[in-house]
Amino acid sequence: MAGSGIGTVFRATTWGESHGAGLGAVVDGCPAGIPMDEEYIQTFLDRRKPGGRAFSTPRKEDDRVRILSGVFEGKTTGTPISLMIENTSQRSQDYGNLATTYRPGHADFGFDAKYGFRDYRGGGRSSGRETAGRVAAGAIAAKFLEMQGIHISSWVSAIGPVKCDPERFDTDEIMNNAFCMPDAAAAAEAEIYLRKLMEEKDSTGSEVTCVVTGMPAGVGEPVFDKLDARLGQAIFSIGAVKAVEIGDGTGVVKARGSENNDPFRIQNGRVVKSSNHSGGILGGISDGGDILIRASFKPTPSIFREQQTVNKDGEEVELSIKGRHDPVIGPRAAVVVETMTALTIADLLLLQRTNRWE
Repeated sequence: MAGSGIGTVFRATTWGESHGAGLGAVVDGCPAGIPMDEEYIQTFLDRRKPGGRAFSTPRKEDDRVRILSGVFEGKTTGTPISLMIENTSQRSQDYGNLATTYRPGHADFGFDAKYGFRDYRGGGRSSGRETAGRVAAGAIAAKFLEMQGIHISSWVSAIGPVKCDPERFDTDEIMNNAFCMPDAAAAAEAEIYLRKLMEEKDSTGSEVTCVVTGMPAGVGEPVFDKLDARLGQAIFSIGAVKAVEIGDGTGVVKARGSENNDPFRIQNGRVVKSSNHSGGILGGISDGGDILIRASFKPTPSIFREQQTVNKDGEEVELSIKGRHDPVIGPRAAVVVETMTALTIADLLLLQRTNRWE
């Protein structure tokens, strides 16, 4: 399988399956001397792990990370960092009826068409559990960026028809509710909506917002490796993402140039912008403003109501999915968007240092 790694200088490769012995990642190209330990990485994994929040899959995984190499006496050594997370709560019997049946909305049919074989236990590499390796690797990138004064945060900005109100934005609220929403009233409304969906054996889509602050201007390659193009690739690689927006995103369709352009001015001796419709990126290069990203996640495809599908024998059948599944993806995916953003920016920041000698 090609395509299990991302990055050029700061590169992360993930490995493992949902119902295998474990999964993890290898990070290569991380500079030496970055403070790092398992406890720091664990804070990111705890935000993603199953069973950690209400309205998430009841699958219980500790998701304890082990650093196998690349860190000595609390600092990175500059050599490959190998990370491992054991699977401890597999229930592969829940997927026995899927060995020859394709789940609607899943990658089952595509995997069979591509390889002529697939791991039907939870989806194998196509499972959302693969993102645990991404989060562990991205935590290292986030620490590297913090040392450069760059900080990344993420939250759920919409669940189904329920949207957060910017006027009620409260950073402290993000970790205070089951949905990672910065709006307590929206979180309460989302709970009512989700409970109704679960009674109907259904699921819903969600939107995750990610913001990068402290980003210097000049990062990103101006043609095929544009900063927004690389961010788009990284975030689209997360399972269930169907749209990625930078800045005003699709809102630019209705805007005039006079409305969409961000005026430049001088503040404290440096170039700044009066607005940020660009989302911090112009011409594929960071412009010094906050980078604003939104990722749209489709509804969880594993729903418990009966669905029409086909099997490997070409027969039309009815399928009722068993197992343990999230009714909404966004609350656990927010940290995945955050860490994939960190991996992308860390890589391009290191690439930037090869472009200009000072």
